[in-house]
Amino acid sequence: MKSADAVAALAALAQETRLAVYRLLVQQGPSGMAAGEIAAAVKTSPATLSFHLKELAHAGLVSSRQDGRFVYYAANFAAMNDLLSFLTENCCAADGGSSACAPAGACAPAARKRARRRERTRP
Repeated sequence: MKSADAVAALAALAQETRLAVYRLLVQQGPSGMAAGEIAAAVKTSPATLSFHLKELAHAGLVSSRQDGRFVYYAANFAAMNDLLSFLTENCCAADGGSSACAPAGACAPAARKRARRRERTRP
């Protein structure tokens, strides 16, 4: 991913409603949601939602598909993963690379999530 693409994606997510829409679409999965369902879930008007979806689509973070009268939007998981990789590609490089991160693999989002779960379940 190029820096300009990362800046565009981060700028698109740097607004409360867009971030809420994007997180909702990530939770929904590849099937996506109809625009009306998204508007109801984030409690915004269709016109306002349209603007936010356009910004997310312009940044490459969401895709849309027409199904009859409805437009469905879904998170672009490849773009999301590219952004996460871009943000963490040089993690701990000054300390000898990602293997030097503590706890092990701290730069990897999945590793952080697993570590937090383990911490919560420890007696």
